[in-house]
Amino acid sequence: MRITFNHFNFNVTDLERSIAFYREALGLRVARRKDAADGSFTLAFLEDAHGTPFSLELTWLRDHPQAYDLGEEEFHLAFHVDDYDALHTRHEQMGCICFENAAMGIYFISDPDGYWIEIVPESRA
Repeated sequence: MRITFNHFNFNVTDLERSIAFYREALGLRVARRKDAADGSFTLAFLEDAHGTPFSLELTWLRDHPQAYDLGEEEFHLAFHVDDYDALHTRHEQMGCICFENAAMGIYFISDPDGYWIEIVPESRA
């Protein structure tokens, strides 16, 4: 029996804004989309440019336009990157860095809905 990761989901309040953020911040692109026939939801599966089989599913729900309760923001998604300094500069320019831990050599960015994404240098992955 083989069990592997497939995807992780974030519910979002503005799908196009979130897709644009993930494209600009992390270079992710929409691999596939699913729109409900009745317009009640849209799913967008984002992938990285390297063909990693794991994807990020963004879910937009028509009847849930308010912000999502993210609890204590203790859960997060993490990416390792080969050019940490360049990406850090991009995120500084975007104004999306929400927490840095210099002692651990990592930082976090926050997406438009407040989800945290950890940025880890490839050397620490």
